[in-house]
Amino acid sequence: MPNQPAGSGHRAAPVHTDPAEVSMLGALSALADPVRLQLVRDLADSEDWTRSCGSFDVPVGKAALSHHFAVLRGAGLVEQRDMGPKRLNRLRREEFGARFPGLLDLLLRADTV
Repeated sequence: MPNQPAGSGHRAAPVHTDPAEVSMLGALSALADPVRLQLVRDLADSEDWTRSCGSFDVPVGKAALSHHFAVLRGAGLVEQRDMGPKRLNRLRREEFGARFPGLLDLLLRADTV
């Protein structure tokens, strides 16, 4: 892996996008996928930093799940950090809400499918 000592066995730290740099189209595109929307909803119902990537019940494999999280990070919705072998997640509710007021609240409503 680039920028890592040989034999370290560690993956690169995730790159996060500042929500202030995200366009409305980028945010809506990230949230348009049903799997990503489910990930966001599950994170909204969880305490920060309590959900590892493997703890979500979504109908995709590990590689696809990694891609979905990369899209959510790129849209400024999710922050991740490594804790031992697990990658923990939090929804960037405050930061994203400052950029797009009311959007997450609308998407997280029970009657929104």
